[in-house]
Amino acid sequence: PATPQRHAPQRSGPARVLVADDSKVVRIKTGRLLAQHDCQVDYAADGLDAWRQLQDRLPDLVITDVEMPGMDGFELTRHIRADARTAQLPVIMITAADERQREQAQAAGVSVLLGKPYADEELLAQLRRALGPHADTHADTHADTHADTHGRSAAPA
Repeated sequence: PATPQRHAPQRSGPARVLVADDSKVVRIKTGRLLAQHDCQVDYAADGLDAWRQLQDRLPDLVITDVEMPGMDGFELTRHIRADARTAQLPVIMITAADERQREQAQAAGVSVLLGKPYADEELLAQLRRALGPHADTHADTHADTHADTHGRSAAPA
């Protein structure tokens, strides 16, 4: 059966995206790409950190790695789907996927499974699709964000 299409709720302004990955390099690279396309980006070093952040502030979309210490991407997605406040959040999972992981991702409720390596445009297209008609991710728009000491985005000074 196909995974139900989940869309972020209607919003005004830039999309808020939570990027969960235990690789700081991946978090920074993904965050820069998203910031260049009018997204506000929050960062989590693992699934547990992401889940804690989701209790305080709901993003419009979650991008998660599969393998992370503490709580992996599958468990994070299952938590997201089990909570009424977060159940409809689109989740893009990025992995060097094999068929077993694809099945696990579908069972967990992942919206999109994106295999490594992927083109930046592929991630942006999936982001636009998941955010629905209200996506403000224009390829010709650039925004600067600076990360604070906790790796979360902060407004430019």
